[in-house]
Amino acid sequence: MIITPKVRGFICTTAHPDGCRAAVKEQIDYVKAHKHAQGPKKVLVIGASMGYGLASRITAAYSFGAATVGVIFDKPASGARTASSGWYNTAAFEDLAHADGLYAKTVNGDAYSEDIKQQTISIIKNDLGKVDLVVYSLAAPRRTMADGSTYTSVLKTVGEPYTNKTIDLKNRVVSDITVPPASPDEINATIKVMGGEDWKAWIDALKAADALEDNAVTVAYSYIGPDITHPMYADGSIGKAKDHLFAASKEITAEGIKAYISVNKALVTQSSAAIPIVPLYISILYKVMKAHNVHEGCIEQMYRLLNEKLYNDSGAVITDEQNRIRLDDLEMQPEIQSEVSALWKTISTENLDTHADLEGYFSDFYKLFGFGIDGVDYEADTDPNREIQF
Repeated sequence: MIITPKVRGFICTTAHPDGCRAAVKEQIDYVKAHKHAQGPKKVLVIGASMGYGLASRITAAYSFGAATVGVIFDKPASGARTASSGWYNTAAFEDLAHADGLYAKTVNGDAYSEDIKQQTISIIKNDLGKVDLVVYSLAAPRRTMADGSTYTSVLKTVGEPYTNKTIDLKNRVVSDITVPPASPDEINATIKVMGGEDWKAWIDALKAADALEDNAVTVAYSYIGPDITHPMYADGSIGKAKDHLFAASKEITAEGIKAYISVNKALVTQSSAAIPIVPLYISILYKVMKAHNVHEGCIEQMYRLLNEKLYNDSGAVITDEQNRIRLDDLEMQPEIQSEVSALWKTISTENLDTHADLEGYFSDFYKLFGFGIDGVDYEADTDPNREIQF
């Protein structure tokens, strides 16, 4: 079949297997070309099929030769429907990793569930014994509990409505949007989905099974951003969940496993594309950071995290005064934020091309699903089926 991108809202409902493979190989080649520190050898990545989770798995494997176990929640191709991009990414990673002599296994299912936790732990115990790094990179819109109840996260403010600029990406129109405040129940639900409860549950389950090395480290991902996005992110319903995640890192550390929050840069992901105001900020940020030659994608961020911040020649984890790893250090440089703020104040539909990098935004968006990648023949008849060896 000829596979083309079909976009609905902020997601693409199709994915290209050859494009996803090419994108995975690009990331592998990046890591292979750079200097490597001494790092972990047995790594669990929870949320391993896209974005920061996939880049973490690639970096661990190709920086340190680590055996990796990934947990994903993705769908294979079925009839005229392509597989999800996460499925294709994982199939490509496993195939390339195995060809390079690296151990890689994947568990596909709901990472929040006890069943998937136990399946994953069984693989670790049987094949690796224990792991020395656990990456928690789960990004899900909802969570179903053991009793069948379901919590759904919301992208809202806390306390008061917030009005600011946003962009209709389909029509490339800048307008104002007012985001309503979340109710107490919605805030609680967002914390349930995106907070630290499940991260700690994973660590507790691994500890109970004696599946963590004595020197094991765990890291989860967060974002803070500038004042422009604070009402929607850092101070919004998501921010409350991220506060809970940070609190969980302290609790996990107090119980004997060093846990860190990595505050990452704003990037185009399936999650960020859904947040009002944020895509417009990202498109301006891309323009400014590229002009200063400090722009990074997921693989550059995760390479720096694992080779410079978390593991490095000094042996000391590089953190801020609150024990957070700051990979947003380039984004938050005063000169970068000053330029972004100046452009934000005057951006409009008419000056999008001069004030923002929409082409870069869309390129990254389509690349998430395997489209727009050099060297891939998108006119060719392509078999949508790819296998993952579970």
